[in-house]
Amino acid sequence: MTVSSTVDTPDRDGAVYLMTDELEHAVRIALATGRPLLLRGDPGSGKSSLAPFLARQEGWRFYKHVVTARTQAQDLLWTFDSVRRLGDAQRPEGQRGKWHEHRYIDPGPLWWAFAPRSAALRGSRPEHGMPERHRAVDKGNPSPRYPDHAVLLIDEIDKADPDLPNGLLVPLGSGEFHVTEIDRTIVKEPPATDVELPGTAFTAPGLARHLVVVTTNEERELPRAFLRRCVVAWLPEPDPRRLVDIARAHHGAGRADEELAGDLARALDAARGKARDSGQRQPSTAEFLDAYRACVRLGIRRDTPTWEELLRLTLLKPDHVR
Repeated sequence: MTVSSTVDTPDRDGAVYLMTDELEHAVRIALATGRPLLLRGDPGSGKSSLAPFLARQEGWRFYKHVVTARTQAQDLLWTFDSVRRLGDAQRPEGQRGKWHEHRYIDPGPLWWAFAPRSAALRGSRPEHGMPERHRAVDKGNPSPRYPDHAVLLIDEIDKADPDLPNGLLVPLGSGEFHVTEIDRTIVKEPPATDVELPGTAFTAPGLARHLVVVTTNEERELPRAFLRRCVVAWLPEPDPRRLVDIARAHHGAGRADEELAGDLARALDAARGKARDSGQRQPSTAEFLDAYRACVRLGIRRDTPTWEELLRLTLLKPDHVR
């Protein structure tokens, strides 16, 4: 098991994650097959934290797109600024500057992950004499980044209609897509450098250089064709002992109050049981960590008068006020 990691964490910057052996194996299988890794589990179970953790740990580039009900597959590939183009077309000819359709292209996260050199030039070629380059957004991960490896997080894909995952089947499967406005096919770029990465469980020979992590909260059923093309892993509900391990991972050995973490873990377990019996939403591990932080910073323990109130505010969260 990789220590320095958590299957359940609200820290989406990837600084802390406690990965199970099963999840680590799922990542290796996704890299060995070149397939997306689909993470299933309850909200707050840490699905969105795995991708930034892997990028930080391995030194890979990291990109992220949070799906909404309006997201379309093309948004992950590229967008075209037709409004800006129309405005430029209406300028007097002498004020337009050098005309290129490429300048209105905004590469999406999948383009940046698979072909960063092409994305930086908006799909243009050197002979086009592009007057401006597109700058990749620094996601805040520590340097150095290995330019030939990338992790892409497609978060909460179930919020979109089935057209989105269906529209990603070809780009994810073949590693290429066609940008119609500039009539150019974008393909995964070959390695740009001869830099050899340190050997790890995720950089062994034969493993893919790109990992696409997709998360779902099961709000909508995903198309079967999409599921067939994914490696699927389920993040299970941690038991009280594992919750204590999670608190320890977040606060460091010797600094975590394991007695407090144990009391909160048992309270969370009891709250989950009651929620299941009543058909209510179950509290998540992210909420457990919120409760733990509040207790540590406010000096609250099981024998203090505000303990029950803290549980109500952070874990139970009733749907109505009595």
